[in-house]
Amino acid sequence: MSDGRLSVFKTYKLYVGGKFPRSESGRVYEVNDSKGRWLGHAPQSSRKDARDAVVAARKAFGGWSGATAYNRGQILYRVAEMLEGRRDQFVREVADAEGLSKSKAAAVVDAAVDRWVWYAGWTDKIGQVVGGVNPVAGPFFNLSTPEPTGVVAVLAPQDSSFLGLVSVIAPVIATGNTAVVVASADAPLPALSFGEVLATSDLPGGVVNILSGRAAELAPTLASHQDVNAIDLTGADAGLAKESEIAAADNLKRVLRPQAVDWSADPGTHRLRAFLETKTVWHPTGALGASGSSY
Repeated sequence: MSDGRLSVFKTYKLYVGGKFPRSESGRVYEVNDSKGRWLGHAPQSSRKDARDAVVAARKAFGGWSGATAYNRGQILYRVAEMLEGRRDQFVREVADAEGLSKSKAAAVVDAAVDRWVWYAGWTDKIGQVVGGVNPVAGPFFNLSTPEPTGVVAVLAPQDSSFLGLVSVIAPVIATGNTAVVVASADAPLPALSFGEVLATSDLPGGVVNILSGRAAELAPTLASHQDVNAIDLTGADAGLAKESEIAAADNLKRVLRPQAVDWSADPGTHRLRAFLETKTVWHPTGALGASGSSY
């Protein structure tokens, strides 16, 4: 009797609304490493999957945007804890996905965890950076405060399956938005595993939804969707970016255009500010007394 064991291969699924569905189309596609060796099958998302993800993101938006910034920071930090606990798994997946040595993949994963913690720390600080009290003529307080844009579609980087992925998701949700993410087509497995991390953290279902498949198939649906408020075109080529930007104009979506990015560099606050709206409120100071103010 052989003592050999049957290999148990991982089944990769989408992450939508806090659950792990297969594509409604039933399609999958083969994912290989940099040397052409088979790694697994990823779901090939359809336009219906994209629309379902938008519904989930919209449903989650009220609760997530309404949470305190401090609470969002706590939840994001919990995600970092879960990532750290599965570090070895992600090192293997990133090494396979990007053709890196184990040591280089470990450095990428460590940088991704650090990046996530960095954004977690910004949740309750970005308001002080981009908001403030405005000087006005008259007995009024004039306050500008940032608010999340809404549902953000994100075309993740094609060339950075994990550090780039984290770098485009974290700032979107740190500022109170919800996200529909299209993972790298050629290297989607780290992103789909990241969905498992999110599901086992305290992040409410629907705040992040992860789709695998072809950006050229999914982007037009997301760019033209009337319930998507913004789109990050980082992972789009020039042709797809132009097509998506034109479609996004129909409901005045915010658009973050693709640009060359060194994902290992200091990200700054650009992406945190990209999907924020500014609300300005006027409030009377009250009747002015002899001293010049009632306060």
